[in-house]
Amino acid sequence: MAQATLPNFERIVFERLKTSEEFTSYESAFRLATGLPLRFMRMDEQWCLTEHSENQSPFCEIINKCKTACQQCLETNRKLLETVEVQGPMTCGCFSGLCATAVPVRLGSTTLGFLKTGQVFRQQPGEEDFERVVNQLIENGFDPEKKELLHQAYFQTQTIDPKRYDSMILLLETFADQLSRHADNLVIILDGSEPEAIAKARRLIHAKLDEPISLSELATAAGLSESHFCRTFKEVTKLTVTDYTTRARIAAARKELLRPAARVSDIAFQVGFQSLSQFNRSFSKLVGCSPTKFREAELEKARIQA
Repeated sequence: MAQATLPNFERIVFERLKTSEEFTSYESAFRLATGLPLRFMRMDEQWCLTEHSENQSPFCEIINKCKTACQQCLETNRKLLETVEVQGPMTCGCFSGLCATAVPVRLGSTTLGFLKTGQVFRQQPGEEDFERVVNQLIENGFDPEKKELLHQAYFQTQTIDPKRYDSMILLLETFADQLSRHADNLVIILDGSEPEAIAKARRLIHAKLDEPISLSELATAAGLSESHFCRTFKEVTKLTVTDYTTRARIAAARKELLRPAARVSDIAFQVGFQSLSQFNRSFSKLVGCSPTKFREAELEKARIQA
């Protein structure tokens, strides 16, 4: 893919998300409930089907064993992910008539990866469709002797009604939002191996989100000199004290914004920002949209699902 390599810190968050109970539980439930495959890919990872996975299309597996024949598939997925990174969730069709869907998972304004599904028909294919596809594949290097095997796999691939498929993707979008929020929490909540000095400082930050906290106050709570505290805090959290505090305040604000009656300006001061403009800038930088737009989108999703 053309995207730049994901920075090391974001890669760490991605790997923690992928192995988290939140993701593994949902992955299993989604596959069981929908019959669809599901992959969680990094944004700098090339799409490839080198191994069998649950609900994966047998047709896709066969053509991806032929490096020449699968180039069109790789190109379709590359363009899909590049578009989704900018425009959000999207479904597209490939040359064979199957659909592919990608939903971004973000950490602030950074795209960590994509929830990827599809490999199904949204309209039952016929023999004419298969002949067109297989002839195109043979032209691109597919072994003609495997035509019968490909025919069997092509018609074994499931067909899903478009409206039902769209409902499945809505579930995926909701889960992507949950994973994005969990990514924020992973930045804030570290495992039990962190030094107790840093744990004390973090607890103080969260206890006083609505108050300005000085560096000396945090260092004192940690029992370290200011210089030692700053250095250790960044080594452990991968963030400066200022960046960590901002992320914690934005995470708290996102929860408060789900209350329709709460004013945005009140929330800004409630979570510790000194001005509404400062809150709006910080929120947009980390979340990728304004607090108002975030609230509107979340409330609309809740209305649709109700």
